[in-house]
Amino acid sequence: VQLQASGGGVVQAGDSLRLSCAASGRILTSYTKGWFRQAPGKEREFVAAISSRGSSTYYADSVKGRFTISRDNGADTHFLQMDSLKPEDTAVYYCAASRHGNGPRLGLYYDYWGQGTLVTVSS
Repeated sequence: VQLQASGGGVVQAGDSLRLSCAASGRILTSYTKGWFRQAPGKEREFVAAISSRGSSTYYADSVKGRFTISRDNGADTHFLQMDSLKPEDTAVYYCAASRHGNGPRLGLYYDYWGQGTLVTVSS
C-alpha cells in the first residue's frame, strides 16, 4: 500500500495551497483519512481527518476555519485545502489512513502513512 502526498511548496503568508494524497496498492475508500504535520524540532501533530463517507470531519483548533479536508472515493484520494496560511503552518505534512477510524485525532490509530510533503510559509 502506498499513500502519495503532493502539493507542498513555498508560499507567502495569506496564500493558499491544496495538498493531495492518492492511495495505491489497495483500496482504502472505507478508511478514515487524515493529515498530520511535523514542524522542525516539534512532535508530529494532528491537523484534520475525514470519515470514510465524508460525513464527519475533524480539525485541530489551530487550523479550524482555514483548512478544509475532503475526499474523492472514486479516485481513492483525499485533499487538504489550506487557506490563509501562516508562518506557523510551516511543516512536513503527512497523509494517513485508518482502517477502523477510532480516535481520528490520534496518529497511533492510523495504519498507513504517506512520505510527507513540505509546506513552507514565509512572512
